[in-house]
Amino acid sequence: MIKTFNDPMLFYRFAGGAVKPLFCLAMLLAAVGLYMTFFVCPIDATQGNSYRILFIHVPAAWMSLLVYVLMAFFSLFTLAYGNRMSAVMAQALAPTGALMCFMALFSGAFWGRPTWGAYWVWDARLTSELILLFLYLGFMALQSSIADRRRADSAGAVIALVGVVNVPIIYFSVRWWNTLHQGASIGAGGSSMATIMLCTLLVMVGAFTCYGLATVLARSRSVILERERRENWARKAAIKGEL
Repeated sequence: MIKTFNDPMLFYRFAGGAVKPLFCLAMLLAAVGLYMTFFVCPIDATQGNSYRILFIHVPAAWMSLLVYVLMAFFSLFTLAYGNRMSAVMAQALAPTGALMCFMALFSGAFWGRPTWGAYWVWDARLTSELILLFLYLGFMALQSSIADRRRADSAGAVIALVGVVNVPIIYFSVRWWNTLHQGASIGAGGSSMATIMLCTLLVMVGAFTCYGLATVLARSRSVILERERRENWARKAAIKGEL
């Protein structure tokens, strides 16, 4: 597996074979999860039907944090070892993370309106999640603005590593500050959610995870082609019709 990751051609082929199954699995899980969301889960006694947004909001929020941690991890390897595939993965992860972050903020706003009476409040968690979106956008903007690929990778890696400190701030914000945002319903001590709601949430988390993996792998193929278009293997693969 390490050999596959370090070889752009092998990883390109591996990613190509994994993208379609992951997309199909994501669609299947999303279909099951959405059916459970609207037709199986009961109406909440406190929030009514508005709570159903959590089955989109929570997976998107979790993924926005996970993707950024992975982006910082690959950025660390980029700076420490100059690994080009680590740089490829960091670049491929950023747009997916930004999308998940936007979905979390957007869905949270529509959940907040009936719950808090406002689409947006400068709550500690909401504000730190908004900062995370700016970090994603800043990473992508900086990389696209520097022509030299190595300098762009290094600059982006620095932003990713500096910004990763925001992840624990987002996670622990409801404990550290008095916020409107509700605390975690799932923790080391178990879950306060009803079993059917928890199962639905986990199915949607699986759907978001598979979708995220599929988009990252698909985008990594495009990044590899962009970076390796002058390499012999890319020209030969194009001639053979593999690209």
